[in-house]
Amino acid sequence: MDRLRVSFSALRADAHLVSHLPNIQYLCGFTGSAAILLIEPHRSTLFTDSRYTFQAKEEVADAGVQIAKKGLVRAVGLALRRRRGRTRVVYAPGQVSVAQKEALVRQAGRKVRWIDGGSMVEKLRAVKDSQELATMREAAQLISAVFQALTPRIKVGASELELAAEIDYAIKLKGAAGPSFETIVASGERSAWAHARPSPKLLGKNELVVLDQGAILRGYCSDMTRTVFLGRAPENVRKMYQGVLEAQAAAKAAIRPGVTAGAVDRAARRVLRGYSLDRQFTHSTGHGLGLEVHEMPRLGQREKTVLEEGMVLTVEPGVYVEGVGGIRIEDDVFVTASGVEDLTTAPRELLEL
Repeated sequence: MDRLRVSFSALRADAHLVSHLPNIQYLCGFTGSAAILLIEPHRSTLFTDSRYTFQAKEEVADAGVQIAKKGLVRAVGLALRRRRGRTRVVYAPGQVSVAQKEALVRQAGRKVRWIDGGSMVEKLRAVKDSQELATMREAAQLISAVFQALTPRIKVGASELELAAEIDYAIKLKGAAGPSFETIVASGERSAWAHARPSPKLLGKNELVVLDQGAILRGYCSDMTRTVFLGRAPENVRKMYQGVLEAQAAAKAAIRPGVTAGAVDRAARRVLRGYSLDRQFTHSTGHGLGLEVHEMPRLGQREKTVLEEGMVLTVEPGVYVEGVGGIRIEDDVFVTASGVEDLTTAPRELLEL
C-alpha cells in the first residue's frame, strides 16, 4: 500500500479505491469474496460484510476493517462523503460495473472526482518479491510432480474427464487449495482445441493428448502444459513437436530484463515459421502469473511492456492442426538479472506412451 501511495502526488489523488479481489488480497491479505479497499494517505479501510467478521480480523494487515451492514458500495460512498472538501479518488474503470459506479457517485456526492488509475496495482503485482517467488517455485514443483505421477495413467481407454479428475485430486492431496483453472485434458482431434474442456471421450491409440494443469498454493498459481502421444508418433507429429519445443527454447532465450514482451513472442514465431507452422500458432506466447493465472504482462506480438527482473511468466507456444491435433509445451519461468530460470521441471521431450 505504501508503494501505491507514492503515485498519489503525481495524480493529485486523495485516495485509491480497490475493488478487484486479487488486488485486495495482494495489498492487505484478505481472501474473502466480498470487499472494497479504500487507501488514503495515512490510513486504509477494508469494507466487507458480516460473513467475514472473524476472517478479516485474522487476515487483514495494515488496514482497519469496517463491516458494512447495508452494502459495500453504500458504505464506501458514505465514507467518501464524510471527507472534508473535494476528494480525488483513483479507481480502475475496468474493474467496476456501471451500476457500481453510478451507486458510488450517488452515495459519495458531487465533491468526489473519479480518476482513471488504469492497472496500477497490477503493475506492482507483476514483479514478485522473494517470498512470492518461493511460493511460486513450490507451486511449480508441485504441478510438475503431479504430472509425472500421472503419466502411467495416460493410456488408451482412460477418459479425459477421468484424467482431469485425477489431476485435481492429486493437486489437493499434495496440499494445494485446488487447480488454478479448469484442468484441460484433450485427446485426438480435440487436442487442436486450444482451451478444450475435458469430455467423456476415451483416449485412443495413435492420438495426441494435451494436458494443461496448474495448482493454487497459498494463493499463488502455477500453470504447465505437456503433450504426449499414445503409440509411436508419425513423422509429421514429430516435426510439429520439435518445432514447438524449439520455439519455446527460443522464446526463453529471448527473455531478460529490458526486452519487450513482443520480442519474446516474435522469437517463438520465427522458429515456427521455419517449420511452416506459424499460421497454426493462434494465441500469444505466454502471460504473467501470480495470484491470478493470467496477469501482466502478456507475451503477444505487439506488446510493448518491458520485462523486469522478478516477473514470473508462462512460455507456451502451441500449434493446432484440424484433423490431426494440437501440441503445446508450457513452462513457468522467473526473469532473473540475465535471463530466465525454469520453475516447472517435468520433462519436455516427446513422450510416447
